[in-house]
Amino acid sequence: MVAKQAPRFEMDAVLPNKEFGKVSLEDNMKNDKWTVLYFYPMDFTFVCPTEITSLSDRQDEFDDLDAEVIGVSTDTIHTHLAWINTDRDDNGLGKLEHSLAADTNHRVAREYGVLLEDEGVALRGLFIISPEGELMYSVVNHNNIGRDVDETLRVLQALQTGGLCPANWKPGQATL
Repeated sequence: MVAKQAPRFEMDAVLPNKEFGKVSLEDNMKNDKWTVLYFYPMDFTFVCPTEITSLSDRQDEFDDLDAEVIGVSTDTIHTHLAWINTDRDDNGLGKLEHSLAADTNHRVAREYGVLLEDEGVALRGLFIISPEGELMYSVVNHNNIGRDVDETLRVLQALQTGGLCPANWKPGQATL
């Protein structure tokens, strides 16, 4: 799917202000935003809150890169809100700086190739989509392994250079 148009989506979500709303790739594209779309298996688990809160805690850096971060699971928006309203000390999320979307019909997880059909949950997939809707980056982890926010930011910055970035490239270094 990389280097092709990303599957379009619109989902119900819990927004950072804890209100219910919608998130969509089309809106991000209209607003000339990059999209960092990540899937996780389910709410009230153990690895997931470490990733979600780590991404949320770095939201200012994503904002500086004109990127909208959207988390997705197959849980409902009501379950998302309950998890957000649970303190981090109690395995909750607490205040989040990005939206959590509900893919209850499994359509979006299926279109992005991360749905475990037998379980009805998503693998840990992360996708970076350009403001033009092109899927630029895709990585899928086993559900036992959390993702690295530093690497996500590094890849986003590398993509935004528009240049050729060698192995181990870091922001601020020359491109090829």
